Amino acid sequence: MTQAVAVVNNSPLAAGSGFADRLVALPARSKVALAGGLAALLAIVMSLVMWGGQGDYRVLYANLSDKDGGAIIAQLSQLNVPYKHADGGAAILVPATQVHDVRLKLAAAGLPKGSTVGFELTENARFGITQFQERLNFQRGLEGELTRSIGALAAVQSARVHLALPNQNGFFREQQKPSASVLLQLHPGRTLDRAQLAGIVHLVASSVPDLNPKAVSVLDQTGALLSGAADSPANGLDAQQLQYVQQIEARYVKRITELLEPVIGRDNLRAAVTADVDFSQTEATFEEFKPNQGANAQPAVRSQQSSEMQGPGTATASGVPGAASNQPPTPATAPVNGPAQALQGAPGAAGAGGSSRRDAVTNFEVDKTVRVTRAATGVVRRLNAAVVINHRSSTDKNGKVQQQPLGNEEIEKLTALVKESMGFKEDRGDSVRVINAPFKIEVVEEVKVPLWKQPWLLDLLRSMAVPAAAVLVALLVFFGLVRPALKAAIAPPPPPAAELTPLGPGGRLDTVVADAEALPVPSRLPALEAPQSDERLERARQLAKDNPAAVAGILRDWVSGAPA
Repeated sequence: MTQAVAVVNNSPLAAGSGFADRLVALPARSKVALAGGLAALLAIVMSLVMWGGQGDYRVLYANLSDKDGGAIIAQLSQLNVPYKHADGGAAILVPATQVHDVRLKLAAAGLPKGSTVGFELTENARFGITQFQERLNFQRGLEGELTRSIGALAAVQSARVHLALPNQNGFFREQQKPSASVLLQLHPGRTLDRAQLAGIVHLVASSVPDLNPKAVSVLDQTGALLSGAADSPANGLDAQQLQYVQQIEARYVKRITELLEPVIGRDNLRAAVTADVDFSQTEATFEEFKPNQGANAQPAVRSQQSSEMQGPGTATASGVPGAASNQPPTPATAPVNGPAQALQGAPGAAGAGGSSRRDAVTNFEVDKTVRVTRAATGVVRRLNAAVVINHRSSTDKNGKVQQQPLGNEEIEKLTALVKESMGFKEDRGDSVRVINAPFKIEVVEEVKVPLWKQPWLLDLLRSMAVPAAAVLVALLVFFGLVRPALKAAIAPPPPPAAELTPLGPGGRLDTVVADAEALPVPSRLPALEAPQSDERLERARQLAKDNPAAVAGILRDWVSGAPA
């Protein structure tokens, strides 16, 4: 007799229902878990987006005073602009996309004002201010303006200016001259040369009436006096002269090192040069007088003077009267150099009475040479060089390193090279000393930092800690709350109920009565190997042998589906 089994399925997730129907049909616990998981995922995503968008911060202002920093932060809070602190509060950072906009808005509000004030003090003058307060405000404003001007230099980090402006009275002789002091805070590694110091001094002196540049003192952050050293020879070398000496010594050391390193190897020598430089300034003037040079050189007459003196005589006339005695005297001939000759009278006038004298003075130009000699400053008067050379290292067959001293001949050759490289002059008093000694090598133990302590790895972990934690929480929420609910909602519908088929001998049991869900039957079951021995199977066989009627009844009931 054939029998059939039918399946009745009343579940809301039956075939034909959509995703929304299956979602509505979920239990309340699954719905709450799904809603909470989706909300948590949305919050995590929004947090990551906001954190990534605000991660790029740029410096808005740096090196701010506490007063300016507080005013800027208060203004940023009113503008609803996020900000961060850096360098202990001296720098304020804002998002990179808002830097320029925020700067313009703060400039419109008059920020930052700066720690120094200038002539804007006179803009808010109160009624009834005294003359002393007016002079004090003017002095403060002038100091502030000079501070701003000096602080604009590239090497100056900050500056302070102090002015001493005495009161003027009606007595000119009793008036005191003003003076000024400047304190500079230089950037690390920066220095001021002589031209820049002179510029600062003249800037201050030109801004204050009747201020002498010699009355301006400039100091650095260490308290060293930068100005006035060049004007006082008793103070010794100034900073520029010391720097010049150091440059000369460094240049000679570099020459020696570059010449000897290819010969003895790198890091096998140490050299030191001491230069004695003369910075004294001398000036000499010479005048030389020389006669006219050359055989054909004619002397140039500068002046000529002649005088003649004649007196009456008492002698009587003598001679033969006639025309011969009345002839004029012959012209006198006198040499250029030598004593003057006696005057000649007329022929036949010898013995005539009277006396006469004639003098002639002639001055000639002589060669004159005027020579002014100025000695150069910064002349090297003496050089002293000391060079230490390491022993020669050699490796034997066993790989052991041995050190051997250099020979005297090699030392002499190296000394000659050092002398030639530095321009050795024996008459100047230069000295060169080259010695050979083993270098003491200090073994420096290398500290191996583990990978998890490397700075770059720590920075990477700090920067990735927030995103990694957010992703981990998101995964836990998804797999713990969202995924189970979604899996239950999108589960495939059960297969359609199988058609009723008669069961005969050797028939197949498709469904089970009173079961809530039909069990899918695979088209082909895998072949299973029967166990060789089974206690329950042996008992069943034994029961079939002992009571075949009872076993047949049980099988009949199973086939017919009747309750046992």
